[in-house]
Amino acid sequence: MGDPLSALAAGFAAALTPVNLLWAFVGCFTGTAIGVLPGIGPALTVAMLLPLTAKVDPASALILFSGIYYGAMFGGSTTSILMNTPGESATMITAMEGNTMARNGRAGPALATAAIGSFVAGTIATVLLSLVAPAAADFALRFGPAEYFTIMVLAFTTVSAVLGASALRGMTSLFLGLAIGLVGIDQNSGQTRYALGIAELYDGIDIVVVAVGLFAVGEALYNVLYLQPAGTMNRMSQVSMTRADWRRSLPAWLRGALIGFPFGLIPAGGAEIPTFLSYAAEKKLSKHPDAFSSNGGPGAIEGVAGPEAANNAAVTAALAPLLTLGIPVSATTALLLAAFQNYNLQPGPTLMQGSAGLVWTLIASLYIGNVMLLVLNLPLVGIWVRILRIPPPLLYGGILIFATLGAYSLRQSWFDLLLLFAIGLLGLGMRRFDFPAAPVLVGMILGPMAEKQLRNALSISQGDWSVFVTRPISLSVLLLTAAVLVVPRVMRRRAAAVPR
Repeated sequence: MGDPLSALAAGFAAALTPVNLLWAFVGCFTGTAIGVLPGIGPALTVAMLLPLTAKVDPASALILFSGIYYGAMFGGSTTSILMNTPGESATMITAMEGNTMARNGRAGPALATAAIGSFVAGTIATVLLSLVAPAAADFALRFGPAEYFTIMVLAFTTVSAVLGASALRGMTSLFLGLAIGLVGIDQNSGQTRYALGIAELYDGIDIVVVAVGLFAVGEALYNVLYLQPAGTMNRMSQVSMTRADWRRSLPAWLRGALIGFPFGLIPAGGAEIPTFLSYAAEKKLSKHPDAFSSNGGPGAIEGVAGPEAANNAAVTAALAPLLTLGIPVSATTALLLAAFQNYNLQPGPTLMQGSAGLVWTLIASLYIGNVMLLVLNLPLVGIWVRILRIPPPLLYGGILIFATLGAYSLRQSWFDLLLLFAIGLLGLGMRRFDFPAAPVLVGMILGPMAEKQLRNALSISQGDWSVFVTRPISLSVLLLTAAVLVVPRVMRRRAAAVPR
């Protein structure tokens, strides 16, 4: 695959062109803005923009989406600290500790440590991603159909088991996605499956329509119908840190980055676990344990610094399994996978070989985006605070308009609009009853691919199912899948059995 340093240098040359710099800025700015708004996440935004960027150059579009992806994590800290309203589940710790600091007149240092910590962790994670991605892709070249099928089973299991209130609800969402992915003409036999005689369904259901319906329409309807107006905002102080704040934050940033990165590499969905682990580590190692809000204190700056760093490191690392294996680990990376497929690109080891320039341009844009985000977050906090004052009817009405225009622009089909709002109502019901939407997308995208690999594996083995357990890599992946299902339940039962 060549020298990674030379490839990265070529990636920087492409990413630093004026057009790509502009797309990176637009992505970072948009991502930060939607991260600030409660209830508006990166998945929703990418879903809305997917159809609108169909004619954009692949590298530019992916730079835009990546900027939105990690920019939203930066922006989420602002609303968490100022309003105690985490836009993402991964910023719950930031809301808990940072909002306590804000209520005690230290909103500025909390915002500063979150922004700088995100930059430090994002940069460390991007350096590690540059080192890990080529090696992971080389290793993945050993995979045959059996290994790819078991990797996809692992992705199905982890995303379904980790996201949502229960594994059962996650699996239900997954099977719904698998069923949607079966609609249309079977590529192997040429038979039409589950199209109900409707000509518009012969080519299958477009992933963009499903993504926009579930995230944009479903989320907007849910926010309008069920969410209460956001809480009061705390008074802003100057966005700066004292020397003592720096001393307490720097080790927390480094620890958070090293905790978050490995979790992002594992196809286990989400950055919640490393943020909680980072918070626990900071609380245990801090020389000021009485400052933590959970101990009744005024808020500990390391309790914001560590989890924010872990959050952003995990988000950056999640691009590694997407780029090298084609495995999405969250709703937003599932949508990034859909964006690749819109350009007839399939993430995986072959992408690192056939489209290495695109991959390294994307990785180089992460370095550039981290600098942009630091510049955006510190001086422009006042602008983000004003965005919080957009009236909800205007905000969600605008989302529905953009979602409708985007879905209609795909094929100018009235049927797509009917499908969009039917899926939107389904998304509303899923959100209302806590069924996660990400497994639907993962099942829909990976389902047909898993079916193809299963058929290829059985064809090569002449129908012998033992091929999945006689090959070392596929057997290891199956054992890991079983551990994902069994270990959490065993640990919960053991914890429940311990006398209180």
